[in-house]
Amino acid sequence: MSISMAHSDERRVSVSTSDGVQLAVREYGRRYADLTVVLIHGHCLRTESWTDVRDALLRKHPGAKVVCYDHRGHGDSAAASRQTYNIEQLGRDLHEVLDVVAPTGPVVLVGHSMGGMTVLTYVGQYRHEIGTRIVGVGLIATAASGLADAGFGRLLRNPIISGFQAAVRRAPRLMQHAKVLACKVFAPVVRTAEFGDRKVSQRVLALAEAMHNATSIVTMASFLSAFKTFDRTAALATLSTIPTLILCGAADLMTPPSHSVAMAAAVDYADFVQIDGAGHSVIFEQPAQVAEAIARLVGRAARTDRPERAQLALAA
Repeated sequence: MSISMAHSDERRVSVSTSDGVQLAVREYGRRYADLTVVLIHGHCLRTESWTDVRDALLRKHPGAKVVCYDHRGHGDSAAASRQTYNIEQLGRDLHEVLDVVAPTGPVVLVGHSMGGMTVLTYVGQYRHEIGTRIVGVGLIATAASGLADAGFGRLLRNPIISGFQAAVRRAPRLMQHAKVLACKVFAPVVRTAEFGDRKVSQRVLALAEAMHNATSIVTMASFLSAFKTFDRTAALATLSTIPTLILCGAADLMTPPSHSVAMAAAVDYADFVQIDGAGHSVIFEQPAQVAEAIARLVGRAARTDRPERAQLALAA
């Protein structure tokens, strides 16, 4: 592991996974905090997608440490074999990140979109840590199963997707060039799918589009197969033992609210939040509301943590 300082509020960490992939990790807040919040981004995004939510959360809970990292093949993390671009591997990557940045103490996991799928996979893989190491979970604009059954996810069943993946395997460089052109052509469709019917600032749109364009076509295409078969409904019952937040945008066309409603129904005492007008990129559109919901989750997790940490000093 190597650590370099970016600026006074950010600590950069490189975590090497068991298969040799270097993951770019960033820490914010107190270095030795009593509680760590890990924010996990979605498909074709990166750490920066959490910027506004992260900053608002740290203002509400200055005593916490917040960790963000780029998935393999995303952002500043290294590329990997396309065979490893699946959600099970992302669950293992999350475990290795935690072993470096939060080897002790309670942790709250919050995932957006594919990040939420990563959290659910982690819960299934490391069930013994739920209620001990993992004391809270947030699932934002995501699903536990049935991604291909509703909304834009139905396109996953279209034969054109399989053809697209085959073309990427045969000619990745050519397809990468085509992807850049396609992003420009389909930008209006993507904006509608991700941002719903709410007007979003040009800064937010530019950031989102830049993150999408920067992700390689191999990374983008390889994860699609995992989405089509993803099913972690069995993990939901385990979340009834810890504070859980389930949040979605009412105008989400990627993972329609029906997914979040189904998850909330399966988790006892879940805090269910639906934000009117927001789309799949709710963390861009309404960061203050998202941060408020995560802050409540952190507060609940701190209060229900083990007795010796009951007096956790987090300023609400």
